[in-house]
Amino acid sequence: MFNIGEMQKLEIKRNTSVGAFLNSKNSSRKDEDILLPKKEVPKDANIGDEIEVFIYRDSKDRLIATTRKPKITLGEIGPLKVVDITRIGAFLDWGLEKDLFLPFKEQTMKLEKGREYLIGLYIDKSDRLCGTMRIKDFLRSDSPYKENDWVKGTIYSINEEIGAFVAVDNKYEGLIPKKELIGVYVPGEEVNLRVVNVKEDGKLDLSLRDKAYMEIDKDAETILSKAIRNGGILLLNDYSHPREIRKELNMSKSAFKKAVGRLLKEGKIKFIEDGIKVL
Repeated sequence: MFNIGEMQKLEIKRNTSVGAFLNSKNSSRKDEDILLPKKEVPKDANIGDEIEVFIYRDSKDRLIATTRKPKITLGEIGPLKVVDITRIGAFLDWGLEKDLFLPFKEQTMKLEKGREYLIGLYIDKSDRLCGTMRIKDFLRSDSPYKENDWVKGTIYSINEEIGAFVAVDNKYEGLIPKKELIGVYVPGEEVNLRVVNVKEDGKLDLSLRDKAYMEIDKDAETILSKAIRNGGILLLNDYSHPREIRKELNMSKSAFKKAVGRLLKEGKIKFIEDGIKVL
């Protein structure tokens, strides 16, 4: 007995001129053996030896074994390169002689030949291995990460109203909320991210920015709000005493200067005598 789409150890049952026929160690004579082509049979292999192989269908739709390990196995996700695009679907390089078929209905965007995309491996209704870009159901929510950990992820989908959906380590489900999606990004892009929050269901909220950057944003909002409440003017500047800044804004002078620098750069304020003015 063997499982399509998985790496597994099978026993050599018999050798022939075309290769070795394999099956599980406890298989019976009634079970149909599977062929490992002669060019892939180890030179020193004998009947009764176990070999680790991957099971898939060849170009003639026959089940066959290979000692090659594909870039993804059943239920896994990984980046695969598009080698051809046809009217019915695309073909992907997954490390085996026969390219992996990605049906048109399993594509979530227009593909470009030569580009890599995150692909999941599944078995279709015809018992064939196929690729899919609909990987959300492949992702887990039991990551080992905690708040403020830095992780690596691949953006696999972008929703303008929600944000960017990310596969962290190509295993775990994450989201960069819309407010955190600063800059121009496209699906397939790999990014470094900070874990902002681990939700009760285990899913990750992520940010492209470090904590210090977010603190500056928060302080800048505080300064703007205070100035607007004062008629658009705040009588504090780089020369103000730290105690005055702490009393008015509840922040350090260093934090005040960084936030003011950000607001100036963004063109939201200007300096006036003894303070700042909202533009």
